[in-house]
Order: sequence, then structure tokens, then C-alpha cells
Amino acid sequence: MSSLNIWFEALRPKTLPAAVVPVLLASSLAYADGHFDWRGAAICLVFALLIQIGTNFANDYLDGIKGTDTEGRLGPRRAVAAGLITPHTMRRATILVLAVGFCVGLGLIPFGGWWLLVVGVTSVACAWLYTGGPYPLAYNGLGDVFVVLFFGFVAVGCTYYVQAGAISGKVLLLGFGCGLLVNNILVVNNYRDLEEDRAARKRTLVVLFGRRFAQIQYYVSALLAGAVVLGFWAIGYGPFVVIALLPVGYAVLLGVRLPVAEGPEEFLEALKGSAKVVAAYGMLFSGGLLLGVLL
Repeated sequence: MSSLNIWFEALRPKTLPAAVVPVLLASSLAYADGHFDWRGAAICLVFALLIQIGTNFANDYLDGIKGTDTEGRLGPRRAVAAGLITPHTMRRATILVLAVGFCVGLGLIPFGGWWLLVVGVTSVACAWLYTGGPYPLAYNGLGDVFVVLFFGFVAVGCTYYVQAGAISGKVLLLGFGCGLLVNNILVVNNYRDLEEDRAARKRTLVVLFGRRFAQIQYYVSALLAGAVVLGFWAIGYGPFVVIALLPVGYAVLLGVRLPVAEGPEEFLEALKGSAKVVAAYGMLFSGGLLLGVLL
């Protein structure tokens, strides 16, 4: 495998919809409300992608040196654990990507004010602290909170704010639904890695409460995301938004099949399916918001 392909695999492209969808949803809502600004939206998108990639690199590096990722893992191979990229090189790449992301984020200050600097610093810090530092979030049952907070409330809220200059309850509601579906990707990962995480003393919610809890969490998250869609219909954003219920239904089916997944291929399909749900939810919900204004 070429070096380029190794790095492409290491940035985990299947996880990138988690960075794109919050920006897409918030920008579509801003458009529907008459506040869309493509410049702010574009900067938010680049910032979100870089922070996501930096977080993936940091996770690869930190889990690799801690021995959490092993060659016998059920999930996709990790570059450091597989010996494809040295820990030193991955650490430097992580710092570089997060530094560039932070610099890109500085471009949002003219749109939303200096307080966004706090958001940028916190985002970069948590990208590392997710699996690093003295109290890594993912190792202490806080990974799900991190995902819903940053891929939901923070990403959607800040993207909307830099365009509209304000945040309301409906924006937070939209972020909540988005964050829950993005977190279902993590739920599948942790469900798959239960035994490996337990051996490494990585106390995910699945390790703490079991696989049955994870399955219920997956269902409830999908249903609540569907409730958000209905909420936007109810507050007057038009009937077209309900098309976003289609991927929610598919998510429920994925939850049904999760307990019977055993081998790497089955878990990979569940992971791909969860990422597709996020992408479809973002596109259909955004499309519904736009159609409600244009038609």
C-alpha cells in the first residue's frame, strides 16, 4: 500500500460526514431564516473537517501507544498499531492538522466575535483529550457526551451563530438531533470493541452498562432524532422536512441487526450504515428546510 493510501485510511474518511452534516444543517436553517452567509459556512466546514481529522489522528496515535488497538481488533486496522505509521510521525501529523484547523478557525472571529476563540481552543484541546491527557474522555465513559456536545450543540450552534448572530432553542434542538445520530457511529464502534476496550480498561458506556444498553441507546437516539424532524414540521418549517424520517427508519433497522453482528464484515456494515444515516439525515433534512422556503 502506498504512503498516500495509508494516510487516507488513517484519516478515516467514513467518519467525515460527522463533520460535514452539522455545518450543512445549520447553514440550511440559516438560509431558511434569511441569514445564510456562504463565507462563514465555508470556514466552519473547513474547520470542522480539520478538527475531525485531527481527532482521528490523535485517537490513532494515543490508542496505538497505549496498546488499546491491537492487530486482533474486529474493526478496521489502525495505522500506528499496525506499524504503518510511526508514533512520532502520527503525533506530528496530529499537531500539524490541529494547528492548521485552529488557524482556519480564527477566520470566524470577524463573523462572531472574540468569544469564538474559546470555542476554537476548546475544540482543539478536546480533540487531544478525547483519548489523551490525565483523564481521557473516551476512557472514562464521557465519549458519548463529547460527541453529542461537539458534533451537535457546538458545531450546529456555532455555524448558525456566525451567520445569524444569534442562537435560539430551535438551533439547539437541531444540534441535539444531529449529535445523537453522529454518536450512534460511536455506539457501533464501542459495541464492536467491547472485549478489547474492557481488556484495555477503556470504560465506554458499553463496557459500563453492557451491549443491551448500547442497543437501546442506539434506538432511542434514532427516535429522538426523528422527533426533532417532527418538531421542525410542527413549528412551521414546512412538510418537506419529514422526508428526513426515512434514514431514521433505516437506523432503527440497523439497531435491530446490531445484536446479531459478529464478524468484522458485519460490524463494518453496521458502521457504514450508521454513517450513511447521518449523511442522509443531513441531506434530506437540509433539503426539506430549503424546499420549505423555495416552494
